[in-house]
Amino acid sequence: MKTHESRDHSRKSSNASVEDEEKAGEQSGRTSIAESPSRSAPKPEQKVDDWDGPDDPDNAQNWPKSKKVYHTLVPASIAFVCTVASSIYTPGRGDLMRDFGVSAEVSLLPYVLYVLGLAFGPMLSAPCSETFGRRAVYLTGMPLFALFTLGSGFANSITALCILRFLSGVAGSPGLAIGSATLSDMWKPAERATPMSIYVTTPFLGPAIGPLVGGFTAQAKGWRWTMWVLLFFAVACLTPALFMKETYKSAILRKRAKKRGLKYPTLNRTPLQSAKFFLKSTLTRPVHMCAMEPVVLLFTLYIAINFGMLYGFFAAFPYVFETVYGFDVGQIGLTFLGIGVGCIVGCLFIILFFRLFYIPKVVQGGKAGKGETVSPETRLWIAMIGSIMLPVSLFWFAWTAENDVHWMAPVAAEGVFACGNLMIFMAAVLYLMDFYGPLYGASAMGANNLARYTLGAVLPLFIVQMYEGLGIGWATTLLGFVSLACTPIPWAFYWFGPRLRSCSKYAKPDGN
Repeated sequence: MKTHESRDHSRKSSNASVEDEEKAGEQSGRTSIAESPSRSAPKPEQKVDDWDGPDDPDNAQNWPKSKKVYHTLVPASIAFVCTVASSIYTPGRGDLMRDFGVSAEVSLLPYVLYVLGLAFGPMLSAPCSETFGRRAVYLTGMPLFALFTLGSGFANSITALCILRFLSGVAGSPGLAIGSATLSDMWKPAERATPMSIYVTTPFLGPAIGPLVGGFTAQAKGWRWTMWVLLFFAVACLTPALFMKETYKSAILRKRAKKRGLKYPTLNRTPLQSAKFFLKSTLTRPVHMCAMEPVVLLFTLYIAINFGMLYGFFAAFPYVFETVYGFDVGQIGLTFLGIGVGCIVGCLFIILFFRLFYIPKVVQGGKAGKGETVSPETRLWIAMIGSIMLPVSLFWFAWTAENDVHWMAPVAAEGVFACGNLMIFMAAVLYLMDFYGPLYGASAMGANNLARYTLGAVLPLFIVQMYEGLGIGWATTLLGFVSLACTPIPWAFYWFGPRLRSCSKYAKPDGN
């Protein structure tokens, strides 16, 4: 009788709608397979779609801390290298223009297309990680990234270089697309602040280091060597990635079920159901949330503008520091250290905020014994500070990048911009995840990722012309006014977030 009930239950699970399966995803109790009654000694129940117990050693959250740190640093290093790759190319554009006989605008295309690869790559890598596991995606993407990077160094035409750079961006995108999911697999919510802060910093730090490395490399060896130096970075990341273990729950349980001779229920999903699932989670729902959810729309717009400015500066700063201060390629690369220092300071500030304020507030609420929780809006405090830092830094840069002002003044302004940008982004990520929960929060961040890297690819195409037409002071002032117009966004959500949460069809009612 038990066998018939189990079969009926499995059949119902396999025919469930895509949306029900999404929401039920990995919860326990759907298809538990009891131990055979023919055995004499009773043993604990073996589960197919849940852990065997809270101390299950296969659960990544039960790994030793050293193992978790290793599996945090590897995705962080991959994200770092893949964003270094975006800007390491830019200092060698002059050599490339001479080699291929192209204009300054055309020489930007390999940079732009790489960033577009980072924008659209997650639409492929994120669903694949849900099907095949995180490890398989890392170990497929990084070798392809290395191969396309190697080919970029040998490209004999601008067309070939553009194609290879776009494919490199797509192949390198898993470091950005599934890194945070990998960390969430391992670290419990109360433990995530520090590892997530470190991980989120790397995509901001990478573009700042790229021009530094690329500047001296291009100056000494030419633009092709910027690709080959990047290849060394890629191999250095791939080696530790080979020793990674799977962290994704469904992939681990699927493999374990096969080893035990049991049938994992999600394997019964038809190809049509899988296609609908991926289409809904990666395209349909993010677009719908952008259209219907003011929180998603405005934060996506705000972060995309900030990212567009950041990536636009990698095209504009060489013009500024060469025109005003007469810097050569290597010296221009050094000016980007201001962004790097700002990222590190921002990361430290975020960690201190969570350790000294946010986590004690959570603990205090728990000790009160009234089920009190900290509202998601508390996360926005660092974004509110960052929203002031951004326009201040842009006005600062605008009117200190002049002959009679030391070059350290605009470089310091870069650092303030980078610090504020990181604080806004980190607060927005955590706020959206708290506001919408893991399922819908991931869709909100999917829309965010696509928008920010798309704008990061587009703005560099015309920012230099804007600086030439308006002048350095007024061009940066214009960006400062755009940033100033966006400043109220985190403040508004801090005050009106609870009301918006109560009206949203996607939000968790209590936000916790």
